[in-house]
Amino acid sequence: MTDNDRSMLIPRLAAFMEDYARCLDKDELERWPGFFAEQCIYKVTTYDNMSAGYPFGLIYADSRGMLHDRVKSLREANIYEGQRYRHIIGQPFVVQADGTEVRAETSFIVVRIMRNGETALFATGSYRDTLKVDSEGVALVERVVVCDSSRIDTLLALPL
Repeated sequence: MTDNDRSMLIPRLAAFMEDYARCLDKDELERWPGFFAEQCIYKVTTYDNMSAGYPFGLIYADSRGMLHDRVKSLREANIYEGQRYRHIIGQPFVVQADGTEVRAETSFIVVRIMRNGETALFATGSYRDTLKVDSEGVALVERVVVCDSSRIDTLLALPL
């Protein structure tokens, strides 16, 4: 991939990442599965687990249908303290691009705001993505959310 190819791809990926974060920050969870391909992987793990080669995540889904189910359970079944997120997203770094398949890494910081107004740094890390980028748009084929800390709050309810 040439520097020119990369420079043309980055703004498109950055807009996609910002829309993804905005969807979560505005509690538009019903839109969230639409960022993924029908057959996809969504996994949240830690840097230590990833480095050790552990394949499982704290959250794992292997289809858009599972993501829809997760949103439905968050809205109707799960009970958790009221909260919302604010994502700060870095610029995507294109690791590899081959045809319509792009691998990218994007740093993130997530701040959690509780119902009582308490605000705290919730998570930092990187999205390690495989995306399909074509004339129809951008879709996540795989998103592995790698949290920097191995200390994850048990209140990991909302998607990162």
